[in-house]
Amino acid sequence: MSKKDTIILIGMPGSGKSTVGVVLAKAMGCRFLDSDLLIQEVTGKLLHEIIRDDGLEFFQSIEEQVNSEIVTDHAIIATGGSVVYGKRAMEHFKQMGTIIYLKVSLESIAERLGSLTERGVAIKDGYSLSDLYEERRPLYEMYADIIIDEGNLSIRETVKYIKEKLKR
Repeated sequence: MSKKDTIILIGMPGSGKSTVGVVLAKAMGCRFLDSDLLIQEVTGKLLHEIIRDDGLEFFQSIEEQVNSEIVTDHAIIATGGSVVYGKRAMEHFKQMGTIIYLKVSLESIAERLGSLTERGVAIKDGYSLSDLYEERRPLYEMYADIIIDEGNLSIRETVKYIKEKLKR
Protein backbone atom coordinates (compact mmCIF):
# COMPACT_ATOMS: atom_id res chain seq x y z
CA MET A 1 0.00 0.00 0.00
CA SER A 2 1.18 3.53 -0.75
CA LYS A 3 1.42 6.70 1.36
CA LYS A 4 -2.36 6.64 1.73
CA ASP A 5 -2.50 3.49 3.75
CA THR A 6 -6.27 2.99 4.00
CA ILE A 7 -8.72 2.14 1.22
CA ILE A 8 -12.31 3.30 1.45
CA LEU A 9 -14.86 1.53 -0.75
CA ILE A 10 -17.92 3.49 -1.86
CA GLY A 11 -20.79 2.60 -4.17
CA MET A 12 -24.42 1.65 -4.39
CA PRO A 13 -25.93 -0.90 -2.03
CA GLY A 14 -25.32 -4.29 -3.61
CA SER A 15 -22.15 -3.20 -5.41
CA GLY A 16 -20.08 -5.63 -3.36
CA LYS A 17 -18.24 -3.25 -1.04
CA SER A 18 -18.33 -5.57 1.98
CA THR A 19 -17.56 -8.74 0.04
CA VAL A 20 -14.77 -7.18 -2.01
CA GLY A 21 -13.49 -5.44 1.14
CA VAL A 22 -13.06 -8.66 3.10
CA VAL A 23 -11.27 -10.41 0.22
CA LEU A 24 -9.10 -7.35 -0.47
CA ALA A 25 -8.13 -7.04 3.22
CA LYS A 26 -7.04 -10.69 3.25
CA ALA A 27 -5.12 -10.26 0.00
CA MET A 28 -3.33 -7.14 1.29
CA GLY A 29 -2.80 -8.34 4.85
CA CYS A 30 -4.71 -5.55 6.52
CA ARG A 31 -7.71 -4.88 8.71
CA PHE A 32 -11.32 -4.78 7.44
CA LEU A 33 -14.04 -2.46 8.76
CA ASP A 34 -17.67 -2.30 7.68
CA SER A 35 -19.06 1.10 8.65
CA ASP A 36 -22.67 -0.17 8.50
CA LEU A 37 -21.79 -2.67 11.23
CA LEU A 38 -20.22 0.14 13.29
CA ILE A 39 -23.48 2.13 12.97
CA GLN A 40 -25.43 -0.91 14.18
CA GLU A 41 -23.03 -1.31 17.14
CA VAL A 42 -23.34 2.36 18.12
CA THR A 43 -27.14 2.44 17.88
CA GLY A 44 -27.92 -1.12 18.95
CA LYS A 45 -30.29 -1.37 15.97
CA LEU A 46 -30.24 -2.82 12.47
CA LEU A 47 -30.03 -0.22 9.69
CA HIS A 48 -33.63 -0.67 8.55
CA GLU A 49 -34.80 -0.34 12.18
CA ILE A 50 -32.98 3.00 12.54
CA ILE A 51 -34.61 4.30 9.36
CA ARG A 52 -38.04 2.95 10.34
CA ASP A 53 -37.95 4.09 14.00
CA ASP A 54 -35.91 7.30 13.83
CA GLY A 55 -36.25 8.46 10.22
CA LEU A 56 -33.93 8.93 7.28
CA GLU A 57 -32.52 12.25 8.51
CA PHE A 58 -31.46 10.75 11.84
CA PHE A 59 -29.94 7.76 10.07
CA GLN A 60 -27.90 10.01 7.79
CA SER A 61 -26.68 12.13 10.70
CA ILE A 62 -25.57 9.08 12.70
CA GLU A 63 -23.97 7.62 9.56
CA GLU A 64 -21.98 10.82 9.01
CA GLN A 65 -20.96 10.98 12.67
CA VAL A 66 -19.79 7.35 12.84
CA ASN A 67 -17.86 7.57 9.55
CA SER A 68 -16.27 10.90 10.52
CA GLU A 69 -14.94 9.34 13.72
CA ILE A 70 -13.29 6.25 12.21
CA VAL A 71 -9.60 6.32 13.00
CA THR A 72 -7.51 3.54 11.54
CA ASP A 73 -4.62 2.89 9.23
CA HIS A 74 -3.61 0.00 7.01
CA ALA A 75 -7.26 -0.98 6.59
CA ILE A 76 -10.03 -1.52 4.07
CA ILE A 77 -13.27 0.28 4.97
CA ALA A 78 -16.56 -0.72 3.33
CA THR A 79 -19.04 2.12 3.69
CA GLY A 80 -22.80 2.27 3.40
CA GLY A 81 -24.11 3.41 0.04
CA SER A 82 -25.41 6.69 1.44
CA VAL A 83 -22.10 7.78 3.03
CA VAL A 84 -21.54 10.21 0.13
CA TYR A 85 -24.32 12.46 1.47
CA GLY A 86 -22.10 13.25 4.48
CA LYS A 87 -19.60 15.89 3.38
CA ARG A 88 -17.72 15.81 6.69
CA ALA A 89 -17.33 12.02 6.51
CA MET A 90 -16.15 12.12 2.90
CA GLU A 91 -13.60 14.86 3.62
CA HIS A 92 -12.36 12.76 6.55
CA PHE A 93 -11.98 9.73 4.27
CA LYS A 94 -10.16 11.83 1.63
CA GLN A 95 -7.58 12.69 4.31
CA MET A 96 -7.11 9.14 5.54
CA GLY A 97 -6.89 7.13 2.36
CA THR A 98 -7.75 6.27 -1.20
CA ILE A 99 -11.44 6.26 -2.08
CA ILE A 100 -12.48 3.60 -4.58
CA TYR A 101 -15.89 3.67 -6.22
CA LEU A 102 -17.16 0.20 -7.11
CA LYS A 103 -19.33 1.08 -10.09
CA VAL A 104 -22.06 -1.38 -11.05
CA SER A 105 -24.89 -0.93 -13.54
CA LEU A 106 -28.38 -0.11 -12.33
CA GLU A 107 -29.61 -3.41 -13.78
CA SER A 108 -27.05 -5.41 -11.78
CA ILE A 109 -27.86 -3.49 -8.58
CA ALA A 110 -31.60 -4.15 -9.02
CA GLU A 111 -30.87 -7.85 -9.55
CA ARG A 112 -28.62 -8.13 -6.47
CA LEU A 113 -30.60 -6.07 -3.97
CA GLY A 114 -34.01 -7.54 -3.42
CA SER A 115 -36.03 -5.59 -0.82
CA LEU A 116 -34.69 -2.06 -0.29
CA THR A 117 -36.52 -1.78 3.04
CA GLU A 118 -35.15 -4.99 4.56
CA ARG A 119 -31.69 -4.14 3.26
CA GLY A 120 -31.77 -0.83 5.14
CA VAL A 121 -31.24 1.30 2.04
CA ALA A 122 -31.42 5.02 2.83
CA ILE A 123 -33.99 6.10 0.25
CA LYS A 124 -36.42 9.02 0.28
CA ASP A 125 -40.16 8.34 0.18
CA GLY A 126 -41.35 8.12 -3.39
CA TYR A 127 -37.88 7.44 -4.78
CA SER A 128 -37.23 4.48 -7.06
CA LEU A 129 -33.94 2.60 -7.20
CA SER A 130 -33.31 4.36 -10.51
CA ASP A 131 -33.84 7.79 -8.87
CA LEU A 132 -31.42 6.84 -6.10
CA TYR A 133 -28.81 5.57 -8.58
CA GLU A 134 -28.98 8.77 -10.66
CA GLU A 135 -28.77 10.97 -7.55
CA ARG A 136 -25.77 9.17 -6.04
CA ARG A 137 -23.69 8.37 -9.13
CA PRO A 138 -22.27 11.92 -9.54
CA LEU A 139 -21.40 11.99 -5.81
CA TYR A 140 -19.53 8.68 -6.02
CA GLU A 141 -17.64 9.93 -9.07
CA MET A 142 -16.83 13.26 -7.42
CA TYR A 143 -15.31 11.69 -4.30
CA ALA A 144 -13.56 8.72 -5.94
CA ASP A 145 -9.80 8.63 -6.40
CA ILE A 146 -10.23 5.44 -8.44
CA ILE A 147 -13.32 4.14 -10.24
CA ILE A 148 -13.59 0.40 -10.80
CA ASP A 149 -16.26 -0.51 -13.32
CA GLU A 150 -17.07 -3.98 -12.08
CA GLY A 151 -19.10 -4.88 -15.17
CA ASN A 152 -18.83 -8.65 -15.33
CA LEU A 153 -15.79 -8.95 -13.06
CA SER A 154 -15.78 -11.65 -10.41
CA ILE A 155 -14.82 -10.74 -6.84
CA ARG A 156 -11.34 -12.16 -7.40
CA GLU A 157 -10.94 -10.15 -10.63
CA THR A 158 -12.16 -6.97 -8.91
CA VAL A 159 -9.63 -7.43 -6.09
CA LYS A 160 -6.82 -8.09 -8.59
CA TYR A 161 -7.81 -4.99 -10.59
CA ILE A 162 -7.86 -2.82 -7.44
CA LYS A 163 -4.40 -4.06 -6.41
CA GLU A 164 -3.06 -3.26 -9.91
CA LYS A 165 -4.58 0.25 -9.83
CA LEU A 166 -3.06 0.94 -6.40
CA LYS A 167 0.45 0.06 -7.62
CA ARG A 168 0.39 2.79 -10.28
